[in-house]
Amino acid sequence: MSTIHPTAVIAPGAELGADVEVGPYCVIGPHVRVGDGTRLVSHVVLDGHLALGRGCRVFPFASLGTITQDLKYRGGAPRVEIGDGTTIREYVTVNTATADGDVTRVGERCLLMANTHVAHDCIVGNEAIMANSAALGGHVIVEDRAIIGGLSGIHQFVRIGTTSIIGSGSKLSQDLPPYMLADGNPIRVPTINLVGLRRRGHSAEACASLRAAHRILYREGLNVRQAVERIRAELSGPEIDRLAAFIEGSERGILR
Repeated sequence: MSTIHPTAVIAPGAELGADVEVGPYCVIGPHVRVGDGTRLVSHVVLDGHLALGRGCRVFPFASLGTITQDLKYRGGAPRVEIGDGTTIREYVTVNTATADGDVTRVGERCLLMANTHVAHDCIVGNEAIMANSAALGGHVIVEDRAIIGGLSGIHQFVRIGTTSIIGSGSKLSQDLPPYMLADGNPIRVPTINLVGLRRRGHSAEACASLRAAHRILYREGLNVRQAVERIRAELSGPEIDRLAAFIEGSERGILR
């Protein structure tokens, strides 16, 4: 059975799953769907064509599903989808996509810390973490298990590879390959995300291969094409395949 505080405002048409808790002064729009067991602590705004998953927790003054800040917006029904088990802390904003029918998506079991912003048309994978006041420009792709440090700014259309980590206060305007650690201002890639790789159960052999790939890519004076050719020729494994494919598919160019 859902619990709804008497000060909450829920528009006709909103769909609440079982055992949803809606705290004081929350506002839920007519096109919103909230999954089973989700808790809105208080003062939360859910708007637009928003689908909020099961078992999420949303803290005070978060605003999810409000229209994009993109000046190209011309109406319609762009969407926001947020996966099961995601935690959204205070003052987080997640905007809709820009075009009718397009989607801004946040995956499952993510953590968006206080004051973070997910702009229009972003795709954030599962188990990603954005620390306090990190912000994504439009059309950014954050792959699974990536971590973005606090106060970091990510340029529109950038891709952030799986299991990578960005240090706090960084500005990223090019793609960050998977498994890498980026830090500083100007931002650099000094090493792989070894701690994250170990925590995620990657083998010692995989970590050694990624160290070798990092050396080829960043320390041997090769251009990107030459580096990828050497990585593919000298190293193997699923992590290496994913790293090489990510680099080859980069449209903005990778951070070097």
